[in-house]
Parts: sequence; structure tokens; C-alpha cells
Amino acid sequence: MKRKVIMKKIVILLAISLLGIAGSIHAATPLVDVAWITANAGKSGIVFVDLRGNAAYLRGHVPGAIHTNYGKDGWREKNSGGIIGMIPSSTKLAKLFGGLGIGNNDHVVLLPPGNSSSDMGIGTRIYWTFKVMGHDAVSILNGGMKAYKKSKATLEKGKLKLASKTFTPHWRNDMIVSRADVKKALEAGVPLIDSRTYDQYVGLNQHPKAKSKGTIPGAIVLPQNWLTVGGKGSFRSNSELKKIYDASGIPTSGEQITFCNTGHWASIDWFVGSELVGNKQTQMYDGSMVDWTADSSMPMERKLSY
Repeated sequence: MKRKVIMKKIVILLAISLLGIAGSIHAATPLVDVAWITANAGKSGIVFVDLRGNAAYLRGHVPGAIHTNYGKDGWREKNSGGIIGMIPSSTKLAKLFGGLGIGNNDHVVLLPPGNSSSDMGIGTRIYWTFKVMGHDAVSILNGGMKAYKKSKATLEKGKLKLASKTFTPHWRNDMIVSRADVKKALEAGVPLIDSRTYDQYVGLNQHPKAKSKGTIPGAIVLPQNWLTVGGKGSFRSNSELKKIYDASGIPTSGEQITFCNTGHWASIDWFVGSELVGNKQTQMYDGSMVDWTADSSMPMERKLSY
């Protein structure tokens, strides 16, 4: 009888432990601050991923943080149609995640440089990639490593590599938006949000890989650098963001699709819309204007012609 009681207690303790792990994973918030980082550095089940250049990482990083190169490690690729910056297959990404030492039960905390809104986009694009892979336990350090260093928090030098793990993808195909999907959304009157700079939106300038100038007809411009304080590395408060949406004529609920040139800046608008403002019907067009303009039959609007 005594043995049964002991075994029952062990089972209960294990269940509580597992619930605690699950709770920590599902409690992952989109943004964490420096205080959260310092309080959780070194804890089991949390993988800190430094997204700066390798030299900056080696000079000093969050204790226990690993490093990945956004441009070289396979986070994005040219697809079979020649469109740059596209999300790779689930198989390739699972190999990348596992090779970094990230498993399905890990809470991933992304550490962008934090110098500008655009380099915070490294964090939001990778965050979106984890979400597409079905991994919800992911957060971004608000303000990035610039904020961490400014706080004079502890830095660790050198390179750290974690043991490889197996990552099993749970691909969310509903998060992948194709050119045809955008065309249907355009015809249905779904708001299309242009995350690019205003000069590109009106057709004054264009990305070197885009085939023509301008924007998708009827698109609303919301430059990604409006969404951080001073265009730097800290996201604006939710109340400020909602005021910006209101002033721009963008609803904070209902279907909408963000786009830019290659799905980098658009990930910032997607992150703000979906994860901060809370509109879970926000989607991102990965191929964006480089993909859209690759098909000359797709409609374009140029507000400034000369």
C-alpha cells in the first residue's frame, strides 16, 4: 500500500513537471525585455539566438547564446522560379533548427542587432519562419542587442555550439501566401499593406530585383520604420500602434496581407499586426513585389510618373 502511495506521488510530480514545461512553452510572449533575458539566461529549455554579425557575437553576447547568420545559413533561398528570399522547405528548415541545437520543446529567444527597425526585421522574419514551422515558443528581444549592451548586462565572449537535436516540423500551409492568393485578395477587397518606404510605394524608386515601379492597386502604405520608436530597435506601445493603424486607415481586425519587396520588411508589419496588435488574420506575402512583378500580367499602380 505504501509503495502504491509513493508511486502515485511520483506520477503526480511528473505530471506537474510536464505541465510546467508545457506552460513555459505556451506562455512565450512575442516580445521580451532585457530584464527577462537576464533573469532567464542559462535556464534549461531556452535557446538564445544571436542574429548579429559573427564578429560582434564573438566580442560579447548573452551568456549561453548561439549564433546564426541570417543571410548565409539557409533561412531564405531562391525558389525554382528564380524569386529571391523565399522560405525554404520544412525539411531544410528542420535540419537548420536541429543543427543549431533547437528542439520542439525549446523556447527560442531571438536577439536581433537592434540598431534600426530594418534589422529588427531579421528577428521578425525568423520569428515568422518558426511560426510557419508550427513552433509557437518563440520571442524577440525588444530593442535587440543594442538595448542589452546599453543596460550593461553580463556579456560572454567566444563561440558556443549546442548539441544537435531532432526538430519535427508541423508546417502551417495556411500562413503561406502565393501570388494567386494575393490576386484573389485584391479582387475581394482584402486590405493589402505595403511595408516599404514611401518613395517605393509611390513608384519613385524600386528594388533592383523588381520588374516595375509602383505598388499593388489600392494598397495602403505603412512603412515598417513607423512601427518602432524613431525607426530604431524598440517597438512602439500597443496604444501607439493602434493610433498609427487608425491614422493610416488600416483595420485592426479582419483579413489583411502585408508585403514589401522580398518578405523582410513585410515581416515587421506582419509581426506588429498579428502578434502585437492582435489581428491573427494578418498574413504575409513572402514573395512580395519581386514575385508580383515577375508576372507582367499582374496589375500595378504607380502614383508618381515622370
